[in-house]
Amino acid sequence: MLLGDVITEVRRLSQDTSTDTALQRFSDAELLAFANNTLSRMAVLRPDLFSYIGEIPCADGETLQSAPSDSIRLMEIFRVKDGLAVRETNREVLDQTYPAWPNDAAAAASSWMRHPRHQNKFFIWPKAPASQILIGEYAQTPPVYDAVTEVALLPDAYRACVIDGVMFLSQSVDDEHVLAQRAALFQTSFTQALQANMESRMVTDLEQGGLDKKELP
Repeated sequence: MLLGDVITEVRRLSQDTSTDTALQRFSDAELLAFANNTLSRMAVLRPDLFSYIGEIPCADGETLQSAPSDSIRLMEIFRVKDGLAVRETNREVLDQTYPAWPNDAAAAASSWMRHPRHQNKFFIWPKAPASQILIGEYAQTPPVYDAVTEVALLPDAYRACVIDGVMFLSQSVDDEHVLAQRAALFQTSFTQALQANMESRMVTDLEQGGLDKKELP
């Protein structure tokens, strides 16, 4: 997906296709800003669409760790780089059954625990040795794109959704009643597309294809 193509379609839908920049309602730079804002909105509403698997460096000698600075939300820790798998466990259970766990000597992580009040922090056990790197998955904040760089992570199938989001933002700038109605129309299309995709995962991602288990043969 190229944001330049999104801008071209937005100009067509909004009838802002004049080749004379003085007659254009929005400049390319303004529409590009709307497009990047739309990607940011999508990342907040559906962080799973921007999931990225990569390296997560650990803070030496600590049990409390942080996801990379470009993370929206930590999703999973898989393993130590070039090492063994890391299991997810519950910190409250570990606190109750083995209260001394934070004091154990540093070693390769064997368990990880989510932080209950911070979506980008997590705990590991034992504490991290020097230069430990974990392999994990997190929702990545989209960078600011230019018009000719391919949008990473987000499939091209979401191009129509991005167009709807840009149309909503552009039509929301003016206060005319007709434009306000158009803005609401594209906003509804934008949010419904994101919601519908989430609901379709019941069909595509589950073995029973979204059917109640009682209805299966």
